[in-house]
Amino acid sequence: MKKTNNIRGYMLAILGGVSWGISGVCGQYLFMKYEISADWLTTVRMLLSGIFLLMLALQKEHMRVFKIWKERKDVIWLIAFGLAGLLLCQYTFLAAIKYSNSATATVLQSLNVVLMAIVMAVWNRKRMSRIQIAAIILAVSGTYLIATKGNPVSMDISAKGLIFGILAAIGVVIYTLLSRPIIASWGNLTITGWGMLIGGSVLFFLTRAWIFPTNLELPAWIIIAVIVIIGTAVGFSVFLESVKYIGPVKSTLLGCLEPASATILSALVLGTRFTVVELIGFVFVVGTVFLSVSTKE
Repeated sequence: MKKTNNIRGYMLAILGGVSWGISGVCGQYLFMKYEISADWLTTVRMLLSGIFLLMLALQKEHMRVFKIWKERKDVIWLIAFGLAGLLLCQYTFLAAIKYSNSATATVLQSLNVVLMAIVMAVWNRKRMSRIQIAAIILAVSGTYLIATKGNPVSMDISAKGLIFGILAAIGVVIYTLLSRPIIASWGNLTITGWGMLIGGSVLFFLTRAWIFPTNLELPAWIIIAVIVIIGTAVGFSVFLESVKYIGPVKSTLLGCLEPASATILSALVLGTRFTVVELIGFVFVVGTVFLSVSTKE
């Protein structure tokens, strides 16, 4: 049974990373073809994915979906998960891109791998194993190579860019850890759905997302639907579900498949060419998968 659960956890974490990669490619396409802001797109994907997940939860759990609001302690956890976790991560990542660039922001956010391993090592009062340290090095190095093509000069960063990038990494750690106790009690669909809806609602008013872009055509709305359903609803929910089976450290490491999958999909779908350095980064990230499977948490 344990082996089966581990395999399920690995597959869910991998699916989460790949789903985020698909979302990133779709977002890149939208930004290339349409005049659309990242703030508006983030708000829409959080709100719609939250509604979508809660509808699925209603079919499965029925009215129990709403009973969490009667439990004061769990409500506090839920609001913290939605705001200090999901919203913090997504908003600060966009801010990091604004004050630096997407490559730098991606590298800084990948520091969540290191932060998660350190937090869990301190919490469990255990030293990180050599294999775990090697997996962390591979994950960060691979993400760096894929995002920057190995050129440190491209990482032009300001103080604000650095701060927001680190906050984005912290946001990943926070939403991963805050989800554990309430998902165990209420289920993944309910918690992720409410978390997305809470974070998206706050961002809706902060960014005035009720003002829609005027140039969106049917293909753009189809791509937005893919981002909402696959990249957000599926991506976050299956990733958080994987934490239940294999723990936050392994799930976070396997989540580093996002930049690797985005690179491959960009080449196949958008015609983006990647260099030998990027291929090496891809090999590093894939190597993380095998090391993660062999680690004991």
